[in-house]
Amino acid sequence: MAEEDTQPEMQFKKKEITYRGKTIEDLKKLDIREFAQLLKSNEKRTALKQSDELQRFVLRCNKKITKSKPIRTHKRHLVIVPRLVGFRIGVYNGKEFTPVDINIEMLGHRLGEFSVTRQKVKHGSAGVGATKSSASKSVK
Repeated sequence: MAEEDTQPEMQFKKKEITYRGKTIEDLKKLDIREFAQLLKSNEKRTALKQSDELQRFVLRCNKKITKSKPIRTHKRHLVIVPRLVGFRIGVYNGKEFTPVDINIEMLGHRLGEFSVTRQKVKHGSAGVGATKSSASKSVK
């Protein structure tokens, strides 16, 4: 007599990620000015002031995606909006373009927060004349 599994099959539901109670599909349908109402006060004020600039940036990103070109920008001050989710944007840090993959947790933050401008200091050996002992060495 074979024993049958009496365990019911467990079905795992993927937890849907939301932002302020709205799914990413709902957020992508919103206008930038409507999305700004969900943000905290400082980001809300900034997003409302930048709404035209953000709209132009999103259109530029969509155009570059259709041409399969990389998106690169110097605009570190832009607030991340739902239409940018899923994009990979190269953000300039003063030396190079750091690739940033935009996800739903980044909404309301600025692009510059994810592209670090300062690097850890790497000290090398002291140069000639930097210490008293190196003063006696020849410059050649």
